[in-house]
Amino acid sequence: MKHLLLVFVLLMPPAIPAGAQVARDSSNQDRADFLYFVQLQRRDLVEAALAMPADKYAFTPTEGAFAGVRSFGRQLKHLAATNYILASAALGVEPPADAGDEMGPDSVVTKDQIVRYLEGSFDLMERAIHAIGDARLPVRSSAISPFQGHTPTRIALLAESMIHAFDHYGQIVVYLRMNGVIPPASRP
Repeated sequence: MKHLLLVFVLLMPPAIPAGAQVARDSSNQDRADFLYFVQLQRRDLVEAALAMPADKYAFTPTEGAFAGVRSFGRQLKHLAATNYILASAALGVEPPADAGDEMGPDSVVTKDQIVRYLEGSFDLMERAIHAIGDARLPVRSSAISPFQGHTPTRIALLAESMIHAFDHYGQIVVYLRMNGVIPPASRP
């Protein structure tokens, strides 16, 4: 019985007086939360990119008001280029030169190249997430961000990139379904 009481006392968390505030660094939790959502986003987008047949990467809807929309492949390249640009700003560095004007590099054209470019953009997003709370790394503004005239926070740039990616994911799902492909995230 003494041993059981000793184990119980040792495992009990220390008592905190009522009303006392416990200070904590939220950076660790912020990193963990953002990493969780970006990894979900990576999974859904890369699986969707892999699910579309290579010969359908040039697909654009034609029936209805779809004039001038991006093809399936260009949707993915645009999304990835934006990830690169915003994650670079969150890390305080220049984006890769080939990210261009949010359209991605002209040299990336095949399904395999686009998927690798997309995966690389999420690698950089994860690197930027790991920098949350690191005051040694500067944050820059980005010409594509609505946060103009001041330096945004790293979290704001990462959230902007995630919102943008989910917007395009919705379009990508429509393109998949228009081609008879059930999005992997919707499969049982």
